[in-house]
Amino acid sequence: MDNLTLKKHANEVRKGIIEGVHAAKSGHPGGSLSAADILTYLYFEEMHVDPANPQDPARDRLVLSKGHAAPALYAVLAEKGFFPKEELTTLRHIGSRLQGHPNMNDTPGVDMSTGSLGQGVSVAVGMALSAQMFGDGFRVYALLGDGEIEEGQVWEAAMLAGNHHLDNLCVIVDYNNLQIDGTIGEVNSACPIDDKFRAFNFHVVNVADGNDFDQLRAAFAEARATKGAPTAIVCKTVKGKGVSYMEDQVGWHGKAPNDEQYEQAMAELMKAGEEL
Repeated sequence: MDNLTLKKHANEVRKGIIEGVHAAKSGHPGGSLSAADILTYLYFEEMHVDPANPQDPARDRLVLSKGHAAPALYAVLAEKGFFPKEELTTLRHIGSRLQGHPNMNDTPGVDMSTGSLGQGVSVAVGMALSAQMFGDGFRVYALLGDGEIEEGQVWEAAMLAGNHHLDNLCVIVDYNNLQIDGTIGEVNSACPIDDKFRAFNFHVVNVADGNDFDQLRAAFAEARATKGAPTAIVCKTVKGKGVSYMEDQVGWHGKAPNDEQYEQAMAELMKAGEEL
């Protein structure tokens, strides 16, 4: 798929994020917007998935370890056709399939229920290990936040993945440098992130701009070509990417836009779409 088409999909995903969080009057727009391009590339270019058969045993798996970025996952699943886009405005509503964190029992296309930070990558390692043991050909992708990797369980999982040479596993770190209370340096920095994954026997790819599709394409191609070791792709991104007043602002980690802010965000995204 060409970059222009991917950009158009990503812009629609961003609109879906804003629609959902505004309708819910709660949620996590900042880290959802920073990950929109990564998730768009995964679902529209990288992963083998079929919206008509979401339980296909041969499908690639995505574990959203940073489960609070569920608005981004839901928006990309809707854009891909797993369920109607109209459902995005039911985010966090009673009875909705789209709750504040992903639920694999309710939502088509969700491969793992996540939300407790650090635990998703452990599940992804288990999936990849199972595929290795039983000779299954699917690949497993886990998307983590840079704040999330302060959790010790992440590194226990990384130890196991490296020790078992899980080259069917690709861990992606959404490195936007902000978490709920401030920068990762102000809270509890895990930097240098790349060296830590190397120490656990990962092949590491650093992506200078994780919101750029050429760089994402090269990184995922390198991950697929790597044999004998899991890959960690460390993507520098912009929190709140695509909405001017949210970009690189820690206050938009977990806050919904009001009506006026919603209108501004949607106007910016509509204009961005028209310019593509």
